[in-house]
Amino acid sequence: MSNPDKAPGGIPGEAPDRDPGEAPDRDPDEARDKNPDEARDSDPGDNPGEPLSRTPDEAPDKPAAGASPATDASPAMDAPPATDAPSAADTAPPLVELADVSKFYGNVKALEGVSLEVHAGEITCVLGDNGAGKSTLIKIIAGLHQHDAGRFAIEGEETRLSSPREALDRGIATVYQDLAVVPLMPVWRNFFLGSEPTKGVGPFKRLDVQLMRETTRAELLRMGIDLRDVDQPIGTLSGGERQCVAIARAVYFGAKVLVLDEPTAALGVKQSGVVLKYVAAARDAGLGVVLITHNPHHAYLVGNRFVLLKRGTMAGRHTRSEIALDELTRQMAGGSELEQLSHELARAPEPSHLGGHPTH
Repeated sequence: MSNPDKAPGGIPGEAPDRDPGEAPDRDPDEARDKNPDEARDSDPGDNPGEPLSRTPDEAPDKPAAGASPATDASPAMDAPPATDAPSAADTAPPLVELADVSKFYGNVKALEGVSLEVHAGEITCVLGDNGAGKSTLIKIIAGLHQHDAGRFAIEGEETRLSSPREALDRGIATVYQDLAVVPLMPVWRNFFLGSEPTKGVGPFKRLDVQLMRETTRAELLRMGIDLRDVDQPIGTLSGGERQCVAIARAVYFGAKVLVLDEPTAALGVKQSGVVLKYVAAARDAGLGVVLITHNPHHAYLVGNRFVLLKRGTMAGRHTRSEIALDELTRQMAGGSELEQLSHELARAPEPSHLGGHPTH
């Protein structure tokens, strides 16, 4: 008995063009007279409505009728290239955006017309020499100062932060160069400094020391930081280790944007490498990172975007694909000014005497 919901071509739900009782156009005697072996060996696609007479051990040589070709395709061939897929930076507003921001202290121009974007899972590097305006920029993002002109937005919402506490509440954590740690306190106490959990009620309320110890140890291990003992004073750690503890602390307390003020300053090559590894780990955890530095080599190792400041103004703004390390270093070092200085030094006359004594 034929299925009334199935068309002759085997497509479910398609109404037939003929009367259900009408015989098919194909001569039924043709199928009856056909050799049974030949009929069994014929392609099953010739008669989609007929069940396959295949033993359970036999595997099909081709997909059944109606199967999607994508199920047989290689996953690598089926997936679109990574460059074709829109990134989070393209589809979501920046976590932090500054557009033509300026800051003045009386008649002193600290910043003028500075723009940058911080996206989730990216590192925006702000480079500049001493006096370029990096510290002022940090203070605006961290809520210590308010900008005088331009636009400052957090996740697309224009705002003016009134305090560092408000910045923290909006997901912006700043790690300063001096770290603001208490050297004689243990690592776990510094990890929770200002946000200590408690247990008990009323007069029996006290610090939950066990929770702080266990949480500190677990969070540091999650970031790949394996300390000997979280009970040791944080002052006994190296500068790089203290920076890493501060980064892990910001991640634990739910920061969306991490602002790092010269994290590799005064560190050796090995310690700088350790810190940069954990900066990259914060980026990979989905945070947006602002890395303030005067070292273009460190910036280029981990950075996705680069903003160059010079005397409070924008000297350049690039993505990683737009600039090479040599050009970034040249712009950071002053570019044409450095070349002019090298020419002046080359033309300088040799001294006729050393230490006040004529040479012979």
